[in-house]
Amino acid sequence: MKTYKAAIVGATGMVGQRFVSLLNGHPWFKITALAASSNSAGKSYADATRSRWAMETPLPPAIAEMTVMDADGDAEKIAGMVDFIFCAVDMPKEAVRALEDKYALLNCPVVSNNSAHRGTPDVPMVIPEINPEHLEVIAAQRKRLGVRRGFVAVKSNCSLQSYLPALHPLCEFGIKEVLACTYQAISGAGKTFESWPEMVDNVIPYIGGEEEKSEREPLKIWGEVQGGAIVDATEPVITTQCLRVPVSDGHMAAVFVKFERPPEIEAAKKLMRDFAGEAQRLALPSAPKQFLHLFEEDNRPQTGLDRNLENGMAISVGRVRPDHVYDLKFVCLSHNTLRGAAGGAVLTAELLAAKGYFD
Repeated sequence: MKTYKAAIVGATGMVGQRFVSLLNGHPWFKITALAASSNSAGKSYADATRSRWAMETPLPPAIAEMTVMDADGDAEKIAGMVDFIFCAVDMPKEAVRALEDKYALLNCPVVSNNSAHRGTPDVPMVIPEINPEHLEVIAAQRKRLGVRRGFVAVKSNCSLQSYLPALHPLCEFGIKEVLACTYQAISGAGKTFESWPEMVDNVIPYIGGEEEKSEREPLKIWGEVQGGAIVDATEPVITTQCLRVPVSDGHMAAVFVKFERPPEIEAAKKLMRDFAGEAQRLALPSAPKQFLHLFEEDNRPQTGLDRNLENGMAISVGRVRPDHVYDLKFVCLSHNTLRGAAGGAVLTAELLAAKGYFD
């Protein structure tokens, strides 16, 4: 595999920092440019993040010395320096959409962590193990934009990365209804306990926009490419409640499922345990070897013990059992800034690279 030059646009925020830590030493991708708002432009990356570096690993020295560019004002220059960009900007949705379109129109592919384009019919929203075939819609998007190389691809909302992968192997039984309650870490809001002391010993039963995303986005992921667009699935019916809990990293979900043909519990467990997707078949660098880790213990998965399984890219599932109102229930866990955010975007970029979309 050749080496691709990448820019991180929105590099100073928490997800941008996670991109930096993941891409340092990546076998396929080399960080060639860093960009952020005009407030950070012109500073060294070390100066721009001096009081805000939130990663467990130290800031890589070579990255620390790079000069931060203006994400908008320097877009043409950045597009000429790289093969593609990762986008993780913190801006209003319309501004994000305009910025990502700007790079795509400059013939620079965009792999986005943002939600602005998740509802755009010809923009693939990919979990590599679940719907890699949705990349086919990029040809129609390029035609709409009138470009040869540029496009936008997005990853899904971080909260559904925990429960949608666990549900997917069970689709053959005809999933009719899903109830999911998510318990989401504070890093999902770009916060730490130091910056958000109100979250210590506290639970907030509301996360703006999260429930709508969690109910809508799975239907696009389970949809089909038809006539140059992704047509959403009409089933299952999904309802969610999303709570912010005092955990640094790791989104947990309690899930209840009703089927057309309820599976035997051991059959459901085997399907989960054995499931592998395109990311595993291609042995992508960031892909977990075991996508779903199934626990039999009553007290697993636990956030502190299991969020970092396979470098934070695996999904943990436990307490799979019958339910007397629904057919099946279980608990699952994902690392929200790894699998759910930057790591999921890196894995998507690896899939795009393996399929030739950056060439």
